[in-house]
Amino acid sequence: MQLRNLQKEKSDRLQKVFIYVDEVHGLCAVLGMDFAETVKEVHPSLHGTNSENSTNISDSTLEGLTQTILKLKAEKKTRLMKLQEIVEKLHKLWNLMESAEQERRQFAKVAAVLGSSEEEITSPGILSLKAIQETEEEVERLTKQKASRMKELVLKKRLELEDVCRNAHMEPDMNTAPEKIIALIDSGLVDPCELLCSIEVQIAKANEESLTRKDIMERVDKWLSACDEETWLEEYNQDDNRYSAGRGAHLNLKRAEKARILVQKIPSMIDNLIAKTFAWEDETNVPFLYDGVRLVAILEEQKLRRAQREEDKRRSRDQKKLQSLLLKEKELIFGSKPSPRKTNSFNRRMSNHHSNGNGTGFMTPVPRRVSAGSATPELLTPRSYSGRYNNYFKENRRLTAAPLNFSAVSKEDSMSSFASISGSEPDSPLYLH
Repeated sequence: MQLRNLQKEKSDRLQKVFIYVDEVHGLCAVLGMDFAETVKEVHPSLHGTNSENSTNISDSTLEGLTQTILKLKAEKKTRLMKLQEIVEKLHKLWNLMESAEQERRQFAKVAAVLGSSEEEITSPGILSLKAIQETEEEVERLTKQKASRMKELVLKKRLELEDVCRNAHMEPDMNTAPEKIIALIDSGLVDPCELLCSIEVQIAKANEESLTRKDIMERVDKWLSACDEETWLEEYNQDDNRYSAGRGAHLNLKRAEKARILVQKIPSMIDNLIAKTFAWEDETNVPFLYDGVRLVAILEEQKLRRAQREEDKRRSRDQKKLQSLLLKEKELIFGSKPSPRKTNSFNRRMSNHHSNGNGTGFMTPVPRRVSAGSATPELLTPRSYSGRYNNYFKENRRLTAAPLNFSAVSKEDSMSSFASISGSEPDSPLYLH
């Protein structure tokens, strides 16, 4: 019974020694240390033999292996923290210098320790002194290159900031303008790394603000697109050949129909934009600037311009209506303008009269003139005849508007009325010779 207990204790000790030795072997592989030298320091029998009888399993050996494992774990933790700091710098330099993928591939295994826990680090030699030293040398090399290229990198980041602001129609910080950046770097008053970090912070803020402006900017784009369609529609309406059967005419006609519907929505677009902009400004406590100008001011100015333009159009329509009414009244008073066909036929008749007079020996009739008492004699053209007859019919209607009582009217009054109707001029149509 006692022998069996001793054999069991021996087996347990031997199993524990093997477990400890395996753990030491794994730690030495990760740290790049010599496993044989490490276990020999505990006991020479722990390496170089596979015989269970030759392996020392004493308490001192177990205690030595335990202490060795603790030392190796502490060293692993220290090296891991150091390498993670170096790799973090390396990643920043890679991103800063925009290193090629081929350069990064050489340190891909070492770079994997960033963000990994201590238990996850099991690759052989990853925490060796050689790997750490090579990583440090790469960081030093990139740091020297960074000093010579820092001006270029800062200017490149500044251009990135300007692109973000341009796309969002915002104004970048003028304190980091390119000319100021060059002057500060050349003077040595500012660390280029700090300047670069400042620009990166500005880029992050610009991206964040552009997200809050996204809804309003989309509405602004729709409004500007509608204004472009309105401009196109005005040019299209002024084209006299827009209804011609040319190529693409039906497409322009469809576009014009859609544009008219869209243009009618522009006033409501502007009102909604103003309301949205005011809400954004109340929430952020800053004015909404569009290319350096407050958007509300731009929209209010556009409203005034549209109102003024609509007023001008209304006045133009009223002016045309007034001119049309005046023309109709003038035609009612002086007679309508003869059509080209009538004028041509009248000219042909006149030319026939001239030709007959010259050909047959008859004298060409002289146009009749008004009475000698007239201040300015004029030819009796069809238009003047029309005017005289119109006056005649007006006078006739005035006299016949009331019922006539022939018994009450004297003979002299009848003769004077007849004289006023017929006219006293010799050339009157009712003049009695």
